[in-house]
Amino acid sequence: MEQEIFNKAKEEYKQNFDNAKKNDIKYTTVSGEPINPLYTPDDLKDSEFINDIGFPGQYPYTRGIHSTGYRGKLWTMRQFAGFGSPEDTNERFKYLLAHGQTGLSVAFDLPTLMGYDSDHEMSIGEVGICGVAISSLEDMEILFDGIPLDKVSNSMTINSPAAMVYAFYLAVAKKQGVSFDNLRGTLQNDILKEYIAQKEFIFPPHPSMRIITDMIEYSMKEVPQFNPVSVSGYHIREAGSTAAQELAFTLADGFAYIEAAIERGLDVDEFAPRISFFFNSHLDFFEEIAKFRAARRIYAKRMKEKYGAKNPRSWWMRFHTQTAGCTLTAQQPENNIVRTAFQAMAAALGGTQSLHTNSMDETLALPSEKAVKIALRTQQLLAHETGVTNTVDPLGGSYFVESLTNKMEEQAEKIFAEIDSLGGVIPAIDAGYFQKEISDSAYRYQLELDNKEKIVVGVNDFIEENEKIDIPILKVSKEVEVVQKERLAKLKAKRNQQKVDECLNELDNAARSNTNLMPILIKAAENYVTLGEMIEVLKVPFGIYEETIVF
Repeated sequence: MEQEIFNKAKEEYKQNFDNAKKNDIKYTTVSGEPINPLYTPDDLKDSEFINDIGFPGQYPYTRGIHSTGYRGKLWTMRQFAGFGSPEDTNERFKYLLAHGQTGLSVAFDLPTLMGYDSDHEMSIGEVGICGVAISSLEDMEILFDGIPLDKVSNSMTINSPAAMVYAFYLAVAKKQGVSFDNLRGTLQNDILKEYIAQKEFIFPPHPSMRIITDMIEYSMKEVPQFNPVSVSGYHIREAGSTAAQELAFTLADGFAYIEAAIERGLDVDEFAPRISFFFNSHLDFFEEIAKFRAARRIYAKRMKEKYGAKNPRSWWMRFHTQTAGCTLTAQQPENNIVRTAFQAMAAALGGTQSLHTNSMDETLALPSEKAVKIALRTQQLLAHETGVTNTVDPLGGSYFVESLTNKMEEQAEKIFAEIDSLGGVIPAIDAGYFQKEISDSAYRYQLELDNKEKIVVGVNDFIEENEKIDIPILKVSKEVEVVQKERLAKLKAKRNQQKVDECLNELDNAARSNTNLMPILIKAAENYVTLGEMIEVLKVPFGIYEETIVF
């Protein structure tokens, strides 16, 4: 009887909807997925509550990895920061901590990201421009001067030279007298997504995977609270992927790291709890929430059923979220404050463990102090004034959200099958699969913008003619490059060159064997071998990667 009443009411609604006047807007997600006008229990008829939705803190963790949600602990408020010299960034870090930030996140300049010292010819004009310049242990010492590494969690967004930067960081901890057991933080260290999307690669995939596995092994044994890899979908989405592609490509990369560590002989339950993830929170509010929920469920199932993990913590997907930089507009930049707030709320409702909110001026330059404080205050307002933390997974059970979550999982599984058919992640990279899929998605979205099928306020509609942008822009002085070069010259003049040469020779020999590189890199860091010197030595046995061109 109850089903009959439901069916009758649903049919009556459908008739009313069909007969009502409607606009001709094409209703799809940002990713282009069609959206029904209404969702009902029929959209969840194949779902089982315990197996698919369940309770927070219980497998498969669709509703969150902690039973208490944000009643137990708020997400970490971790603003991305880095510019100019180590002194400049150290000052910004202290400013952010003084205004309530609870974790640091380091942005490095392009030379550092590409493995060049500040005095290299390829670094000219780029030193300190898009992040902080770090060439040696001396720079890292200045960067964290007065910041106790056992009290503040630090995230470092670096990939190809991540092992060298990690060595600098650990050497600073030693100098501070901090035990490695007390260090908390995260390295991005996700080289696979560099080949797929961001393109800041140095070595070919196989030696790069060897370095990352060395870091996982070393961290598991020596730095147990540190996350040696943060598998990043953020840049995949920024390059133009859909939400489902971001989800699937990111997880596929993560599983590739897990498989490499297992192949090394490491116990999955010893290292998996320290693998973390990093996602984008884009414009489509509900699609993003569904993506986060599906990610937890897929990961838990794979870790338990495919990789045989027995420790529930190995089933947990812990992730950081950053609001979508690619959605920020140079036009009417104050609108970016609102965009960021919506995206941050989606991340919170999706159950993120850590969050960065973009500043309104980041599409124009590195953020000013005022803009970055507004971005931090956005998180604080969200946490303390909106009520999103009052109950655990407040959108759980929503017909719409649960249906989107199921669909996201289905799409991801189809993409996994495509990757497997190509032989796995690295063969798929070599075949240009990821690059072409992202390119096609980005092109589709751009066409929708050009045709006004999707509206971006201030860009293709609600435009202000002759707009004057009147917000302060942070400018990095050219003097930064001069000072960094002078510092490096003085460092090289005073260090023990014999020890430098010995360290570099030891590193070369280790790279040609199965020796774990991390202890040797730390020794080199302590003897003030520079990042660029280490990279140049490794280029000989490892080679340099050249990307396959895809049309």
